[in-house]
Amino acid sequence: MFTGIVTDVGRVRAIRQTERDRRLEIETRFDLAGVELGASISHAGCCLTVVEKGEGWFAVEVSAESIAATTLGAWKAGDPVNLERAARLGEELGGHIVSGHVDGVGEVLAVEEAGGSHRLRVRAPAPLHRYIARKGSIAVDGVSLTVNAVEGQIFEVNIIPHTWDVTTLGRLEAGARVNLEIDMLARYAARWHETR
Repeated sequence: MFTGIVTDVGRVRAIRQTERDRRLEIETRFDLAGVELGASISHAGCCLTVVEKGEGWFAVEVSAESIAATTLGAWKAGDPVNLERAARLGEELGGHIVSGHVDGVGEVLAVEEAGGSHRLRVRAPAPLHRYIARKGSIAVDGVSLTVNAVEGQIFEVNIIPHTWDVTTLGRLEAGARVNLEIDMLARYAARWHETR
């Protein structure tokens, strides 16, 4: 489990196709002495398992399913990546509960200045948009954000300057594809409503 609070922007160091999957090496500033093999790390909202590590880098393997359901298939060496280590019991929950299981890929329609902040307009894929609610939470590329407006498949979020500067969101432009994870509570509430 994660909180959607990015703690490092890593960089894709290398990509290699294996016999079954794809292997990514990620450069990071994390203290890897405290990261065990088998640890879960969120990569732009995708929970991936550490399979190897070295000085200033670690490797993960990505299944074909994850590549098909996220933006991971478009990554290339040198790309920046929002990283978050798994939450620990008893620590502050600064964002919202995030599973690291991407629900769909959205398209950024516009990036606009809004005072000192920035506003993103994003189109969510159907039927995912049904689970996005005004003042609800959503993770965009692994970043916990509050939804400010929803109209059909389009929703808006505001990015404060700090988040803009310390995550990859500040690099987004219209046309970019982003990983989306809806709020877990919204998912279960909708499922309950459908089956009652």
